[in-house]
Amino acid sequence: MTLLRRQFLYLTAGSLIAPALSSFALARTYPARPVRVLVPYAPAGPADILARLAAQKLSDQLGQQFYVENIGGAGGNIGMGQGARAPADGYTLLVVPPNIVVNPAMYDTVPYDPYKDFDPVTIAVSAPTVLSVHPSVAAQTVKDLVALIRSGGARYSFASPGTGTPPHLIGEQFRLSLGLDLVHVPFNSAGQAVASTLAGHTPIAFSSLPPAVPQIKDGRLRALAVTSKTRAPVLPDVPTMLEAGYPEIEGEGWFAFIVPAGTPSEITALLNREIVKLIALPDVNEKMAALGFTAVGTTPEQAAALFRTESAKWVKVIRETGIKAN
Repeated sequence: MTLLRRQFLYLTAGSLIAPALSSFALARTYPARPVRVLVPYAPAGPADILARLAAQKLSDQLGQQFYVENIGGAGGNIGMGQGARAPADGYTLLVVPPNIVVNPAMYDTVPYDPYKDFDPVTIAVSAPTVLSVHPSVAAQTVKDLVALIRSGGARYSFASPGTGTPPHLIGEQFRLSLGLDLVHVPFNSAGQAVASTLAGHTPIAFSSLPPAVPQIKDGRLRALAVTSKTRAPVLPDVPTMLEAGYPEIEGEGWFAFIVPAGTPSEITALLNREIVKLIALPDVNEKMAALGFTAVGTTPEQAAALFRTESAKWVKVIRETGIKAN
């Protein structure tokens, strides 16, 4: 009986230790093959820009290719749903904005649970929203734009990167708080929203900075204000909404790296270290600053906490405005 009991205990202990050893061994050899960086939006938007910059550096740092795959549609739900179903082995990494926690409040169903299906790696960067207009719009300031919309001479529309994105929600704050007759036109990425305003199809755009900054600096768009608490270093002459006289219109977007839930913690920790390291590199920081990104670099635990607080903040706006995804 004593021998049988010892054998049982030995086998039980072994069964508990084996997964831990397997996880440790996996982390020691990771990455052993190319890693997919999934962006649930179309190319040229801020998530895509960040993903491609990070993929290049991670490839250099870890000696394996990190490649970007864009799976856009349904406000990011399609790509995030595919990410939720990916193997939890560290070979799928996603770059997501606040939509990861906002979409469940806007859609009747979403193909993922932001808390059960994913493990945060880090909040990598933040980026304010910029309000810009096509040069043909006769407005040099936010107050000019408000007066123009209120004049009733024409009905204006504003482009955003998609329903429920921070730029859209800030645009809705702008519309509702000032009682403006504005039509929202959602796109699948910030790049597409900016392109629409460049073409004059949607004369106003609320977008993140990265795809808008080059167009603003070239004079193809006119920036009226940024929605951060302080001016964006990349656009030092553009006032904040507070400076423009509209303190109630404020908010910033952010971009997080996440992995499917259950990814070995050693791999998550390694990815966290490498991503935080790369966004601190002088050349990367310079490129990000030029686009309007601000490096953040949280721990996984801090990222998880921010997911909860940001969800509460934006869901409140969604309920107050009655926003629902089409």
